[in-house]
Amino acid sequence: MVSADMGMAAEAAPFGVDLDTIRAGEFDQGRMWTFDVPPADYFRTTYGIAADSAWFARARLGALRIPSCSASFVSPHGLVMTNHHCAREFVSQVSEEGENLLDEGFYARTLADERAVEDFEADQLVAIVDVTAEMDDAVGNRTGQERADRIEEKSDEIVERLLEARGGEDAGFKVEVVSLYNGGRYSAYVFRTYTDVKLVMAPELQIGFFGGDPDNFTFPRYNLDFSFFRIYDDEGQPLSTEEYFPVAADGVAEGDPVFIVGNPGSTSRLQTVAELIFRREVSDRAVLAFLRDRAGVLEEYIDAFPEEAEEYDLRNVLFGLLNSDKAYNGQLEGLADPVILARRRDTERSFRDAIQADPQLAARYGGLIDEMADLQETKRAASEGFGAFLALTVGDYASPTLHRALLAFQIVNMRQQGAPEDATADLMEQLMEVGDVPQVLDQMLVEARIGDFIAAYGDDQRWILNILGGRTPEGAAAVLVETSALADSAQAVEAVRTGTLDVNDPALRFVGFYVPAFVRFQQVVAQAGRRESEIAALLGRARYEIYGTDVPPDATFSLRIADGVVSGYPYNGTQAPYATTFFGMYDRHYAFAPEYAGDPEDSPWYLPARWATPPSGLDLSTPVNFVSTVDIIGGNSGSPVLNADLEVVGVVFDGNIQSLPGDYIFLPELNRSVTVDIRGILEALENVYDMGALVRELTDGAQVPAGG
Repeated sequence: MVSADMGMAAEAAPFGVDLDTIRAGEFDQGRMWTFDVPPADYFRTTYGIAADSAWFARARLGALRIPSCSASFVSPHGLVMTNHHCAREFVSQVSEEGENLLDEGFYARTLADERAVEDFEADQLVAIVDVTAEMDDAVGNRTGQERADRIEEKSDEIVERLLEARGGEDAGFKVEVVSLYNGGRYSAYVFRTYTDVKLVMAPELQIGFFGGDPDNFTFPRYNLDFSFFRIYDDEGQPLSTEEYFPVAADGVAEGDPVFIVGNPGSTSRLQTVAELIFRREVSDRAVLAFLRDRAGVLEEYIDAFPEEAEEYDLRNVLFGLLNSDKAYNGQLEGLADPVILARRRDTERSFRDAIQADPQLAARYGGLIDEMADLQETKRAASEGFGAFLALTVGDYASPTLHRALLAFQIVNMRQQGAPEDATADLMEQLMEVGDVPQVLDQMLVEARIGDFIAAYGDDQRWILNILGGRTPEGAAAVLVETSALADSAQAVEAVRTGTLDVNDPALRFVGFYVPAFVRFQQVVAQAGRRESEIAALLGRARYEIYGTDVPPDATFSLRIADGVVSGYPYNGTQAPYATTFFGMYDRHYAFAPEYAGDPEDSPWYLPARWATPPSGLDLSTPVNFVSTVDIIGGNSGSPVLNADLEVVGVVFDGNIQSLPGDYIFLPELNRSVTVDIRGILEALENVYDMGALVRELTDGAQVPAGG
């Protein structure tokens, strides 16, 4: 739990520790290497492997980027492996009437049984083009919005040119210009995109998320967080590919080197210490409070209306909130650790010294770190807004009535100022995309937003009193949802399109009351944010000029390869083993059985029916999960874990609790990535799920029967 006095307590040194003697570690800024300049010499020296250009090409081409996650080809027939939690949305999507595949699992034993999924893209990085010089020439010495506009214009030109060379989007390619080192390097990534995808297998939710929220971000762990999809070609046949990772059926042993190839979402390891302190005391603290509030709203609704919650897939939404809660809490606890901050200060001090040691660097970059600190103080003047206005238009966390009201407010005001209809077309399109939720949930979300306002600004602000109108937050929310024309999607679109929306509509008035405070907040943050972006880009270039590619850039959801070794670690006064087994999973189940005797399904550790009694043939000594010192972050979920021969030994799905500060510092002494062991996957497929054909495809490359 984050303490209320964290801002002061965070600077106090632990007993007997002189913070001035703390030094940064060699890999504090991480080991997420790019494929632009792969660390061939480092891999050869550290692990004694022949990591040549062909090795890195194989590693790159076998990996995939999928919605919000990573994945990989694991057979010559288009079979794709990722996490169960990356597939949850699609499992719900393909559930037919009377089915609850999220809880029951999905098992296609033939090709004919596989089910097509929608809105699923798998991107394979097929080429990397260095466009740094081209971008630098185009941008020149421009600053501010002019610089941002020129970067966007030149990026679009590069994308168009490279796409045309590949036959365009219709040929199944896409191009993205990726900024590394905050603009120190630019690369154009060319992707082959696959969209004809079917779900092959996903275990029961309870085994895919065994241990539930209590075990999340922990180890030892006993979790089968895996799933399989299949990519099909233009002729409707399983994609034939030589670019896949064979299965290492023998798995790994402690001390083995392993490599994770995936798409880490974002890190901030190049942020200044002042930025981290602002996060600790203002912005991240506000996000954590918001996540916990909305999780409470959803839990209350799901408990009261389980059938409606299932219809709107709210369990998956809640899963995301709870996952983010632990992540932000762990980050904040790390920022409250004075030793971690001391290591970051040492890194920053070395960077400052390197800048000042070179007159040319000092002329270009000297003073920027101090200016960044001043900007954090500027933002503190608007600190209330960081809690009040989070996620105003994020569909799962915002009232759809208030979301529509904000869009309608903008449209109405633009029309009153004489704007032509085409000027509001984009806003109208956004309005039409806002769906409905049950009225009770909508009301609860409106009440939660009022609570955000009061918590941030107090209950004596005139605009908040106007929102309440003499009512309680619950009462004000009820009246708004029951009487606003914007509470129904079809009615709202019609009223805004025809101009018949009453200017006194309660939801429209609600927005009008808070908009002045919102605009003041936005003005402060936007002005500071523009300069922050400029400084971050300049400091990124300075780091690149000083350190080159010896220090990897921050993660940007672009493909990376990270290295480490399989290793246990000190844990709770004892030692965590490098791997867990099915024996431990059953022990976890039975150890908590008395506590949940009345209703075992309330237990995060109950086993689904097919698992409750160990199936005949299941080898309980088989490893289920293992840990390694590989550097990961959100977005890496579903990444293949490979041995030195680029054989897949598992699929990564989590980090331990000590890894949560990994957003801003990598601490390999205790940080561990948690992987589903391929041996556990194969054992479960063969002896629990009766999917021998899929096992043979994974181990021998055999084609799964067509069925029909």
